[in-house]
Amino acid sequence: MLSSSLHLVPMLVRLVHSQIRSSSRSSMDLKALLSSLNDFASLSFAESWDNVGLLVEPSPPHTVNTLFLTNDLTEEVMEEALQKKADLILSYHPPIFRPMKHITWKTWKERLVIRALENRVGIYSPHTAYDAAPQGVNNWLAKGLGPCTSRPIHPSQAPNCPTDGTHRVEFSVNHTQDLDRVISEVKRIEDISLTSFSARVDNEEQTRISLNCSQKALMQVVAFLSQNRQLYQKTEILLLEKPLLLHTGMGRLCTLDEPVSLATMIERIKRHLKLPHLRLALGVGKTLESRVEVVALCAGSGSSVLQGVQADLYLTGEMSHHDILDAASQGINVVLCEHSNTERGFLSDLRDMLGAHLENKINIILSETDRDPLCVV
Repeated sequence: MLSSSLHLVPMLVRLVHSQIRSSSRSSMDLKALLSSLNDFASLSFAESWDNVGLLVEPSPPHTVNTLFLTNDLTEEVMEEALQKKADLILSYHPPIFRPMKHITWKTWKERLVIRALENRVGIYSPHTAYDAAPQGVNNWLAKGLGPCTSRPIHPSQAPNCPTDGTHRVEFSVNHTQDLDRVISEVKRIEDISLTSFSARVDNEEQTRISLNCSQKALMQVVAFLSQNRQLYQKTEILLLEKPLLLHTGMGRLCTLDEPVSLATMIERIKRHLKLPHLRLALGVGKTLESRVEVVALCAGSGSSVLQGVQADLYLTGEMSHHDILDAASQGINVVLCEHSNTERGFLSDLRDMLGAHLENKINIILSETDRDPLCVV
């Protein structure tokens, strides 16, 4: 009996250590986690047509111990997430895109919502916010090309203008006019900010007035200035644009450090995406030995992003038949890898990046059943 008890000691020690390791990770409140996810990649980067953010929320408070990553949330993937005790599913593609008029057991997307709520599992989707992010999907896709420099094809804009207002109105007042009266009248208009400075125009000392104003205030400013023909004729109206973000935006235009043949580039792409096959449309006059130096890429469906971009190769998941013909007619080669094959591999990098960003406070796991619905037969 003594011998048997002694044999149990190492087993108990291993079990205790295992329990300590499994409980060493803390948890996060859902709201705190959502805030951290937005700090990682702001949802403001997403396209205006997209449906991103928290799509399904269990009744609060909701604690997240396990974050489950998937490219597409199908019923099979949902079953896996439930078996693995997920508290929040991060689905790159939003499973809810168009408005739902009812939640019944009739369609698979409705069933996803029902099962999530019944099991107190949240669903979050970043989609195009991760496409645009500097450390996002398109940046990951570009890594497979080899050493290169890249920039967004369509840069994102900052969430806000650096100054107040939507428009800037500028005009000059010479010393023969009543400067104090003009400034006093303008200051009566709400939602404007005013600055003035001396300027010399045509050898005449003048005061330059600059107003930042809202769309509503703009009409009042114009109405006031139009009463004075001399002021109105010297008025400039500028639309204030949000500044562009240098490394953030849709698609990537990549210039290789060393040009390679199309055949070599195809092998690099296959290796990066772990694909045995892909689809190729040769540009007019091009062969597998043709030189590739500039690659325009867009994860997922790239037609709208890549259209009109000058490059040796377009790399994306899918494009329409006619867009492929247009590109090929311009001598541009097109490589298609199927939609989600250009996205899914990013999730492995995302798991590591989020682990560091969240300071390993929660368990982050990848789906093992998520896959592209198309295969070559």
